[in-house]
Amino acid sequence: MDLIEIYANVGCSKLQLSAAWFGRLLGPAPDAAPMAGLVEWHHGRAVGLQLLEDPARAGRCALTLIVGNIRHEHERLERAGLAPGAVEEADNTAIVRLDDPDGNSVVMAQRHGA
Repeated sequence: MDLIEIYANVGCSKLQLSAAWFGRLLGPAPDAAPMAGLVEWHHGRAVGLQLLEDPARAGRCALTLIVGNIRHEHERLERAGLAPGAVEEADNTAIVRLDDPDGNSVVMAQRHGA
């Protein structure tokens, strides 16, 4: 496989509502809207998130984001009004769980030692 880029794809029922929520999660407005019903955030040259208006898949997706400082991100999520769960410690990681407006699962994780 000659993989050049990879995008996670999350289904939502109302693109405008979900794009605003993910904008608070990921940063500013989406970087691109390549077609009707789809917006994208680009992270570097090879990674991104696509938010697709697809009510049949809304609430059935999961996304894990690896971050450098889980406690900093937890505080930022609280300030943004996104209602993150508590920081959960595990053997190799610490995680924070939250749900988007459709109930899709979003997990932020920090590897120990990172």
